[in-house]
Amino acid sequence: MAELSVSIFVFLILNLLIQLSSCITNEGGNIGVYELKRGNFSIKVTNFGATVLSVMLPDKNGKLDDVVLGYDSVKDYWNDTTYFGAIVGRVANRIANARFTLDGVVYHLSANDGNNTLHGGKTGFSEMIWTVKHYQANSDITLTYSSPDGENGFPGDVSVEVTYMLMDGNKLALKLKARPKNKATPINLASHTYWNLAGHNNGNILSHSIQLLASKITPVKKDLIPTGHIVPVAGTAYDFLQSREIGSKIGELSDGYDINYVLDGTSKKHLNKAAIVYDRKSGRKMELWTNQPGVQFYTGNMINNEKGKSGFVYQKYAGLCLETQGFPNAVNQPNFPSQIVNPGETYEHIMVYRFTTEENVSLG
Repeated sequence: MAELSVSIFVFLILNLLIQLSSCITNEGGNIGVYELKRGNFSIKVTNFGATVLSVMLPDKNGKLDDVVLGYDSVKDYWNDTTYFGAIVGRVANRIANARFTLDGVVYHLSANDGNNTLHGGKTGFSEMIWTVKHYQANSDITLTYSSPDGENGFPGDVSVEVTYMLMDGNKLALKLKARPKNKATPINLASHTYWNLAGHNNGNILSHSIQLLASKITPVKKDLIPTGHIVPVAGTAYDFLQSREIGSKIGELSDGYDINYVLDGTSKKHLNKAAIVYDRKSGRKMELWTNQPGVQFYTGNMINNEKGKSGFVYQKYAGLCLETQGFPNAVNQPNFPSQIVNPGETYEHIMVYRFTTEENVSLG
């Protein structure tokens, strides 16, 4: 009987250790890691910040690589200033002077980028523990978060939901929804994944080719707040209407790309192609569709000696972000598409990535 009791005790301890190895517990709840996998195409996400931890893809020779930047441990994402892989909000990008006026009321927000608000403030959605609503390992995961009235200064209670889904045809779909419960509020969510199609530990992305289906941008001031103008890219280093290497004209800029592109022919009711990224060495190609009016193209200009996965140290231009979203500082620019969502309305943001290779290596 004593031997049986010891065996049961050992079993319980081992079971506890297994549970602890897959989740981290703190005052907000449990943090876990969840994998979606179809064949040799897989992603891992965590409910901390609804963050993408990895995306595994084969190259043209069938070699698997992780093509997104990140950290080894979920703990390393706490207070991460790079926003590696996170869902950012309540309002992605920048809000000038950390304030806006809505229905005659001035709202003062959390300033975390000089005098401005960036990606929702000091404790935006990327710093929150989301609830896993549904999880099916070979298909999809849905995570939810309830943002309370006054969080980082934003008005009203808002329920938020994100779904990551593996689809036929080597596609990864993201669907973001948000519903205000009692007050009108700005909502502009974005996925802040950093891509390097050569592999997260294979240098910079300057030799990647990119095509952006956008003939205009919203130029910015030194603090990266838009001037309010919308200008054509023709004849400038921002022109990627025809595919070319990212590094081909980057020397004409002061510090790489970090600008909102105005996508051509977008409609919230339909998906439109936003970008095509190609890495010649690996043969990997990524196409991106969205229903949003803009995409922030960012080349990792602020990355500096960032210790990432497997001890690899990321440097400037280590990855690129394509953040489909509304326009930056739209709450203070009446000529930009509105981001205000009223109670009874639903904000819906869809992204679809399609991955292929030069020699059409199957991902499924």
